[in-house]
Amino acid sequence: MISLGLEPSAAECSRASCRAEGIWRIEWRNPKIHSEDRRKIWLACDEHVSFLREFLAARDFPLEVVPA
Repeated sequence: MISLGLEPSAAECSRASCRAEGIWRIEWRNPKIHSEDRRKIWLACDEHVSFLREFLAARDFPLEVVPA
């Protein structure tokens, strides 16, 4: 499930309907509405890390992908 700026209670992938362990941490922000110090966090499994990264990058959101 994609979080709304909150980390999931379990370390689950943030891709809709995926219940795999989130082993990647995607930290991002929407510069139109978030200040420099605000970061949202999505977790991703190996299968969905590229999808989630590309989804955010296509919107020109600054992001960083690091191991969870």
